[in-house]
Amino acid sequence: MPRALPRLIRLPSEGTTDFIFLADLVAYHAARMYHGYDIVSSAAFRVTRNSNLYLAEEESRSLLESVRTELHNRRKGDAVRLEIESEADPEIIERLRTNFELEPWQVFSVDGPVNLSRLFNIYEQTDRADLKYKPFVARELRLTGKAQDLFEELRNHDVLLHHPFDSFDAVVSFIESAAKDPRVVSIKQTLYRTNEQSLIVPALIAAAEKKEVTAVVELKARFDEASNIRWARDLEDAGVQVFHGLVGLKTHCKLSLLVRHDEDGKTRSYAHLGTGNYNATTARFYTDLSLLTSNPEITSAVHDVFSFLTAYAEHPSYEPLMVAPLDLAEQCLALIARETEHARHGRPARIIAKMNALLDKNIITELYKASQAGAEIDLIVRGMCALRPGIRGVSDRIRVRSIIGRFLEHSRIFYFLNGGEEEVYLGSADWMPRNLYERVEVLFPIKDPLLRERVRREILDAYLADNVKTRILLKDGAYKYSWLAQGKRKPVGGKAFSAQDFLIALAEGKQSLDAIPALPAPKRRRASVRSER
Repeated sequence: MPRALPRLIRLPSEGTTDFIFLADLVAYHAARMYHGYDIVSSAAFRVTRNSNLYLAEEESRSLLESVRTELHNRRKGDAVRLEIESEADPEIIERLRTNFELEPWQVFSVDGPVNLSRLFNIYEQTDRADLKYKPFVARELRLTGKAQDLFEELRNHDVLLHHPFDSFDAVVSFIESAAKDPRVVSIKQTLYRTNEQSLIVPALIAAAEKKEVTAVVELKARFDEASNIRWARDLEDAGVQVFHGLVGLKTHCKLSLLVRHDEDGKTRSYAHLGTGNYNATTARFYTDLSLLTSNPEITSAVHDVFSFLTAYAEHPSYEPLMVAPLDLAEQCLALIARETEHARHGRPARIIAKMNALLDKNIITELYKASQAGAEIDLIVRGMCALRPGIRGVSDRIRVRSIIGRFLEHSRIFYFLNGGEEEVYLGSADWMPRNLYERVEVLFPIKDPLLRERVRREILDAYLADNVKTRILLKDGAYKYSWLAQGKRKPVGGKAFSAQDFLIALAEGKQSLDAIPALPAPKRRRASVRSER
């Protein structure tokens, strides 16, 4: 059935809101389309194809044209999965499996719609405010003291934004004001995914008339290739210097850098570093963090990263940043190993890491060693996690939870107690091989003690206290809601706590940090020693 047709059709009705699936509608009328035949059986199915783009980048004269050409082949990619209604006739299943050249294990019987994402239409087309989330207006950035503009604010102190609780408008304003400000002489920007109605790209185009503008546009951002090609062409036509990153590596870091001749006669650099995309649409329902800073060490390192992306100029060090695929994996392993040493010598040792996925075996091995040495480890991993917590003698001190709520948990936060000298890093990278070795990623430190305290106390503590949307990963690989994992049928009485609901209330001024329940102290266990095999 053509993609242009809605898969869910609203029916005319009074008092209720009724829908029918397009597949059921077609099946109902099938006999009228096949005159002279009896309809013996029918079934809705969906085929998933390999959507990777295979590019010979080293041999390509124009990466943009190569990506554009390869996009036409995407719908012809090899089939990798067949989903079909569970009541489908075996003859239909076998014929489809053979035609698409699939193995039996690649066929999945579905007891329900073959594409659950189609159900999103119900939310949009149903006027039932009582069944929907209450509207939420994000907190706007307010300048402090006598600061006249954001640049003066950043000269006084760094700014940390927690989206969507803090509005993404401040990030857009940072770039838009730079484009309009005659004191700004250059802008450098990475673009991985941005929304169709982006205000950032038009700002860069307008700025190119009077200042030097550089954009690193990732053409291989999966399923956003076509829109990124359009943006890249528009930027080039306006005079922006457009680069497409390094051969063989996706540019996934989120960086913006501008140089400004300030009112005091000094030339300074200002930067935005984030965990999420420059996409104002997804910023309303993805949780992400943004750092705005004029810290010379950080802005100088960001400049070096752009040199790496645009001129292939490698530097001996990118401190205080960690940059993949150059040193990020090595640095993360070293930070975990440092906590291991603190634990072995009886010093405070704690790791809290929040990410989308944890799959890298070297990181996992180092976390196991830290646990065995006595370090306490809490991991907040929304998606795939290859580490098994709670295994005696291996991961006794590791706890893993996944939070699925109103907003998509997308921020990456890495906290190290470091014997009492806390360090916090944010960035675009998960602990996965593709992020550590196959992409250009950046982790950046939070240097301001007050902002570190905010990340630790307001954000991480809230997520660790959540007992409503949290699922605990058990040592057998199963997930259970936190209260079920504790042998309870539901959260106890008034002790239910949702981190996302709390953060909304905090942003609206209806809640304080005192509302975060005190976290129970981890059970004390003797450090275990496990021989290497």
